[in-house]
Amino acid sequence: MRSTRRLTAPLVRCALVLGLLLAPVACGEPADSKVTIMVPWSGKEFEAFYAVVEAFERSHPGIDVEPQVTRALTQQLDAAVAADAEPDLAVLPSVGAIAKYQQEGALRRLDVDTSDYVQPFRGLGMHSTSATTGTGDVYAVPVKADVKSLVWYDATATAKPPADWAALRSRHYTWCLGLESGPTSGWPGADWIADLLLAGKGVDAYTAWASGDARWDKGPVHGAWIAWGDLVGNAVKNAARTDFRAAVRQMPTCSLGHGTLSAMDFDAAQVRKRRYLYVSPPGRTLQVSADFVGKFTGNGSADEFIAYLASTPAQRMWVNRPGFALSADRQVAVADYDDPVQGGIAGMFHTSAYTLCFSAADAMDPDVSAAFYRAVLEYADGAPEGPLLKALDKVQAALGLARSKSPPLCAAP
Repeated sequence: MRSTRRLTAPLVRCALVLGLLLAPVACGEPADSKVTIMVPWSGKEFEAFYAVVEAFERSHPGIDVEPQVTRALTQQLDAAVAADAEPDLAVLPSVGAIAKYQQEGALRRLDVDTSDYVQPFRGLGMHSTSATTGTGDVYAVPVKADVKSLVWYDATATAKPPADWAALRSRHYTWCLGLESGPTSGWPGADWIADLLLAGKGVDAYTAWASGDARWDKGPVHGAWIAWGDLVGNAVKNAARTDFRAAVRQMPTCSLGHGTLSAMDFDAAQVRKRRYLYVSPPGRTLQVSADFVGKFTGNGSADEFIAYLASTPAQRMWVNRPGFALSADRQVAVADYDDPVQGGIAGMFHTSAYTLCFSAADAMDPDVSAAFYRAVLEYADGAPEGPLLKALDKVQAALGLARSKSPPLCAAP
């Protein structure tokens, strides 16, 4: 990236020219030579992303990419948009945020071809009544994908657990459960509840809830909440104050972890040796998620960078850097993954045998999902679910907009 020292002389010369000519000329770097992008990633995830940044800068001399890293991305991006100080690009924390910023006119249409991306990822980054067919306007690119519906275990210490989640309630399994994750604390429990509802009641009940068309305090949603509490049992104690990655690092003292490979914080060499393995849920439905990138300014260099992020070569590079990212680009084949376990999970995007359902919390209005996360933390600390779910119904009624006209949350790849 350019240093302040290197810019000093050009700025002085520009100031002298301005003084002589009295003309309204802009000083400093060319307007499009720098691209700012707001990201939530840290550690291995950021390391992988930055490897892609460096490759872009090498192939595009004269363009510098400056990441703005924040764990409180939702709050920071909202504040930046409100102050007309948006970054050029930003990782959008949810598809609910994509809809919100697009409707507000803050999010700009992209001239990026996403036809190689599988559903439902492709459609959820679009805005059009034709988005389900892939012919709508693109507003966000799913640059990094995940499968959430996985149960992990240490194969050196734990026998393969049953894929039937009802059998997982056996108390000889102990869960590595942490719910703390900074401003988004609570999401690991929200993912569990969504998975249990999806596996137990199916796609229709799941999409009705995620779209704002179902009650929280009764029916399938209430049942999934109770099922989660029963499943994790005593592991919920202190979970609200335990970092989700630190919890998994206790394995094999605890038996099982739930979630994406990227969230497990396993040693990459041990994953490659198949020490850590997973079982997928019963049935043929999977809860998936993605980090989308959207554009907020007219910076032409930002168009070049986001097109690069969406390209198959960049996606192939990204998945083989630290962090176990997956790609929803169908041109990134299973054989392109250096790690066979990671590649096996990515293979779920390459078959119609599975129905992929986007993360329910990430599909909700951002304020509704934030309330959902807080309720998970309170429930873990012993609050009864009844009042919490009634309060979520009120939040949903006040803030949540039904997504009936939006692209479907569930689709076969």
